Amino acid sequence: MLEIRSDLTPAGLERKLRRLFDLSAGKIRSLEKSWAPSQGSPVFTSGGRYTSRGWTEWTQGFQFGSAILQFDATGEKEFLELGREHTVSLMAPHVTHTGVHDHGFNNISTYGNLLRLMAEGRIHENAWERRFYELALKSSGAVQAARWARTAEGGGYIYSFNGPHSLFVDTIRTLRSLAVAHLLGHVLMGENDVRISLLERAIEHARATAKYSVYYGEGRDVWDVRGRVAHESVFNPNDGRYRCPSSQQGYSPFSTWTRGLAWAMCGFAELLEFFDTLPDQQAVAQVLERAARATCDFYIENTPPDGIPYWDTGAPGLAELGDWRAKPADPFNPHEPVDSSAAAIAAQGLLRLGHRLKDELYLKAGLTVCDTLFDDPYLSADSAHQGLILHSVYHRPNGWGAGAGEASMWGDYHAREVALYLLRLRKDKPYLTFWP
Repeated sequence: MLEIRSDLTPAGLERKLRRLFDLSAGKIRSLEKSWAPSQGSPVFTSGGRYTSRGWTEWTQGFQFGSAILQFDATGEKEFLELGREHTVSLMAPHVTHTGVHDHGFNNISTYGNLLRLMAEGRIHENAWERRFYELALKSSGAVQAARWARTAEGGGYIYSFNGPHSLFVDTIRTLRSLAVAHLLGHVLMGENDVRISLLERAIEHARATAKYSVYYGEGRDVWDVRGRVAHESVFNPNDGRYRCPSSQQGYSPFSTWTRGLAWAMCGFAELLEFFDTLPDQQAVAQVLERAARATCDFYIENTPPDGIPYWDTGAPGLAELGDWRAKPADPFNPHEPVDSSAAAIAAQGLLRLGHRLKDELYLKAGLTVCDTLFDDPYLSADSAHQGLILHSVYHRPNGWGAGAGEASMWGDYHAREVALYLLRLRKDKPYLTFWP
């Protein structure tokens, strides 16, 4: 169980946050120097060098978004120009990618961060550039919303790349594309000129994820533990009836893949903040808060004391580790890998939920995770290694991503993002949101 340190504060972590961004600069420069766009998107490191892994193109936004976050944290303009140039020249295919649910990962991390910085006055106001970012984000939200399957109860969800039968828990964190596109005044135009509300689709998807992807200890199945998360929820595409849980990257449908848990923690907490800014959204906020609390509590209860989770709470090799919940995670053990990327994502969920609820338990839990993550053996100080956060796992069942000693594009990005979040709290700067 996570041992929450009550003595930690954002100010107390500032030295670690600054060191992270000092190291981060070299990692970004190294990848920029060695990577050719023809190689596709960098996904994870092998032997300390970033490699691609064809499945879906969901990580390129994290590559260029990392440079934008680096500028946000340090003010170094070379990183703004790097992120801006590559966003303009290389990200357009992701805006209109009709085959994936990952729009928030790619496009909010790039176009979204740039528009946010412009709204904050950090980038010089330029009318054509603002319209360019806005059009990209409107288009991304509409394309994401078009991947729509209906449930038998009358709601619906954005279906995964597996097809209309499949709801992924990951998508709750990419729902940001719908939210931003709605704020920009956009709608999806359907058959016979029907105007489809992007906000309504975001609400329905969030409700479906909270209902089907998250468990609440209410006897839904014999492994119904409060806060457990299923990676995939399967529906009958003919009538929209829910059929069963499934998993693409976890050990089983009845255990919890911890990166999926982390996506839920961060996604629900962040959406809560978003819906708090809109009128008459108390009903959906209650649903989101219930899911956020359950998932964050599960993480606290099922993560080793130092805050770094193993890749799945039901992974069979954990039995070889004894009482793994009672001792610090061991990234070098020969049985099951930890997943530092899940920790980076989960930390932000804990911090945001704690901030929103004014609950010190969640805030301190998030700080505890960061205190571990931003130090040895997770923070990479080796200038020859292109990864920032070590011991990350991609697709364990497929054997993708080596685990110990390696990094991932999403893990590095989310470490930078949560570090930036904490720096902003420390410096009393504008609260970090995904919307401008």
